[in-house]
Amino acid sequence: MSSTSETGHAKNLSAFQSLISFCKGYGPAYNPGRMALTTKAMETQLAAAQAALANVKTAEMSFGNATNQRVLAFKALKPLATQLVNALAAAGASTEAVKDAKTINRKLQGQRAPGSPKTVQPGSTRPEVNTTSASQQSFVQQAEHFNKFIELLSAESAYAPNEAGLQVPALLTTLAGLRAANAAVTVAYTGWSNSRLQRDQLLYEPTTGVVPTALDAKKYIKSVFGAGSPQYNQVGNLRFHMVVS
Repeated sequence: MSSTSETGHAKNLSAFQSLISFCKGYGPAYNPGRMALTTKAMETQLAAAQAALANVKTAEMSFGNATNQRVLAFKALKPLATQLVNALAAAGASTEAVKDAKTINRKLQGQRAPGSPKTVQPGSTRPEVNTTSASQQSFVQQAEHFNKFIELLSAESAYAPNEAGLQVPALLTTLAGLRAANAAVTVAYTGWSNSRLQRDQLLYEPTTGVVPTALDAKKYIKSVFGAGSPQYNQVGNLRFHMVVS
């Protein structure tokens, strides 16, 4: 969401508030037959739109907080995974088990397997690693890699560390925290997205939105007082725009 868009929404509401104030100042002369253009109806509409705009900001902040909390939750995951590989090897686990653990850890760390094919980009003589689908580094994918790591450790009888933080129950608790952090971001993003939909509906819905209502109110003022009237000069410079979020 760009700051330009947010400013555009706020400017529309500020202009709408000015329009209502001018309409109220015209007294009985401002008497539209359409209920939606009455000052009382427009004031109600303004209040709802202002609340929706504020709700977007609150929801965006919640999403940002959830995102930050997730970063913190995942911060220690990669060092922990490397620690687990070493603990598994030190426990005397089978060569295959250690190899599988290293493979999972490599994916979790975002590293390619040794000997990955390299390509030469057009116009260049320098070989580059083919990074297509290489890192699998989304937070959801990292959590699932860690889940596979735990499954591997759980199946290895030789893995029985004395360190509480490396034991399977503790690792399951860590995994639950990672998944909860991912879920919190999903919920927060959904709330933010829904709040923007509601704001856009209240401001820009054809016929019933703030902007269409404001434009129709300006047309009514122009029809009643005339295009060259002082009244229309007041509202003629009020600008309303359909803002793309």
